[in-house]
Amino acid sequence: MGVTAASLLDRLVQQTQKPKLLPRAAIKKISSYLDSGQLKKAVFLLSASPLGFPTHLYARLLSLCASRGGLVEARKIESHLVQILPQPPIFLLNRTIETYAKCGSLRDARELFDEMPRRDGGTWNAMITAYAHAGESHEALLLFSSMKSSRVFPNEITFASVLGCCADILALSLARQLHGLVFKHGFYRNVILGSALVDIYGKCQIIHDARKMFDEIPSPNAVSWNVIVRRYLEIGNGEEAVILFSQMIRENVQPLKYTLSTVLIACAGLGAISEGRQIHGFIIKNGFQEEDVVTTSLIDMCVKCGCLEDACLIFYQPGSKNVVSWTSMVSGYAMSGILDKARELFNEMAHRNIISWNAMLAGYVRFSCWEQAVDFIFWMRQTTQDCDYVTLGLILNVCAGVLDLRTGKEVHGFVYRHGFFSNLLIGNALLDMYGKSGSLRSAKQCFFEMGFLRDRISWNALITGYARHGRSEDALQIFRAMQYETTPDEYTFSAIFAACANIFTLPEGKEIHGYMIRNEFKSDMVIGGALVDMYSKCRCPDYAVKVFEKATQRDIIMWNSLLLGCAYNGMGGYVLQQFCLMQQESIKPDNVTFLGVLLACISEGFVELGHEYFDSMSRKHCVIPRLEHYECMIELLGKHGNVDDLESFIQEMPFEPTVAMWTRVFDFCREYGHSRLGQWAEKCLNELNPSNPVRFELSDGNNMNSL
Repeated sequence: MGVTAASLLDRLVQQTQKPKLLPRAAIKKISSYLDSGQLKKAVFLLSASPLGFPTHLYARLLSLCASRGGLVEARKIESHLVQILPQPPIFLLNRTIETYAKCGSLRDARELFDEMPRRDGGTWNAMITAYAHAGESHEALLLFSSMKSSRVFPNEITFASVLGCCADILALSLARQLHGLVFKHGFYRNVILGSALVDIYGKCQIIHDARKMFDEIPSPNAVSWNVIVRRYLEIGNGEEAVILFSQMIRENVQPLKYTLSTVLIACAGLGAISEGRQIHGFIIKNGFQEEDVVTTSLIDMCVKCGCLEDACLIFYQPGSKNVVSWTSMVSGYAMSGILDKARELFNEMAHRNIISWNAMLAGYVRFSCWEQAVDFIFWMRQTTQDCDYVTLGLILNVCAGVLDLRTGKEVHGFVYRHGFFSNLLIGNALLDMYGKSGSLRSAKQCFFEMGFLRDRISWNALITGYARHGRSEDALQIFRAMQYETTPDEYTFSAIFAACANIFTLPEGKEIHGYMIRNEFKSDMVIGGALVDMYSKCRCPDYAVKVFEKATQRDIIMWNSLLLGCAYNGMGGYVLQQFCLMQQESIKPDNVTFLGVLLACISEGFVELGHEYFDSMSRKHCVIPRLEHYECMIELLGKHGNVDDLESFIQEMPFEPTVAMWTRVFDFCREYGHSRLGQWAEKCLNELNPSNPVRFELSDGNNMNSL
């Protein structure tokens, strides 16, 4: 009744204080200015006149001010209203508040709101909405509380604004109270408010309540569907997002372009190329292919699903090229290892943003193309000053890859000066760079400065750095401390088993292996290889064999760990058996594999078989023998007395033997009495190392006698 009485009073005031209006010709003139959009001329005529305007022209003027951002003109209109009528119509003052807000002046809006002697629900809504649209959510909610205290009842517009504010600041508790008020005031069937509640619960990750609220909306519209699909994607449930989109189509609700973009992003995350292609068909059928946001998401989906050809077909269609789609294509080729094509596309880009530069640099980093990455960074710094935390992380990765500690420290200084250190990705990249560069003191200092920001990756980087540089005892201590703050993962175990292998600490290794089993950690190929290597180096080949045989998947690294470990532990026969099994499983051997095989032949005395394996390296397996393989052949032939064959092998070598090789040849000739090869070895050793000459003698005594 209070609001109704105020309205009646306003009508009486307007009747008793009705202003004299401008002549009809003047009103017509001002209307013509409004029709032609000449705001300043219309307001000038208004300000210059002591007479009033019809209310509908005031409303048109305010509307034009709002669309043009005419703050100065809006102030003149308010001044004129107040001068002509001591109590102007409330609805015009409400429009003035809205105009001030749209012109970006919350101060003018709030001053007018506070000066109004009489307010209605529209006044409160205008001010609350102004705060909400300006991102001042806390102010909007405080004003809503004052509105309730003033006994002005909220309506759908009020609730829509305050619910939007709750979603912005994730005010879940307040949102639940508002939910109750919505129901109490009978607005529970309003689709806009229902969608707003779905949005709040979804953003607060209370997806069960969001879904329940969505199911209670009588007839969800396209916005409602868009909200629920988006919220499922944001919590990582892309599969449910795709299912909901399919349900939406079955219910004949035309999706928004943003909904299509969201569901394509979900397909990209799931690798669901089949569903993505069906959505692509829907896009073409319903004419959404002209929408940039849809086309860009479609290209990104094809790229992330590994369908670069499909992405190319869409990309090269007219109107599909923009900086976002172009960046997606560059990223797709770069992360697939097709770096030349990625660089070609990158060079063709008319406009690039920082994401484009990051995409190309990430490809170089992923495939360890360090020289190209360094050149690219120099070109980038000459071309643009743009930089974000991803850029800095990638540059630090490059510094770690090329062991450039000096540049890494310069980047560290830049990080501090520009406030990037609070970023976790940057902190971990710094740890990795210092660890790989051997600056362990800096790595440790950086680790402690991260404080509570650090995560499991931070601990792994520190452990790996210490283990890589022979500080295995320290790595084990860090591993123990890690368990007070976070739980290890597969990467932690692979690093710590390598540390145990470096210092042959079998008890520690077995204890950590047991911890991993008790806590049901998955043992992948990386951990399996590390365990095989650790048990082999700790002289427990039986344990290494058990780990290997229980592995469900084996890569070349695990096979090599087993073959080398068993070879060093005198299990040559088992090594040769496993090598045959490895070939049956179609695992392609590499140079490390043949090193283990040749060591096995040495321990078992299989001279002819070793020669066959050596010859088959390049002839059959396309593996070029390295220095260590030639050393194994010299050891194999000389150790088992085949000195004549050793002489022939030395003569056929594609390079001159090293001092270590001639020393072994010298020893074998001395042991087996082969004077011709022994004297040749003596001559070569004295030429290569004249400061420590040797003499070949067949008498009993030392093999190498200094003059």
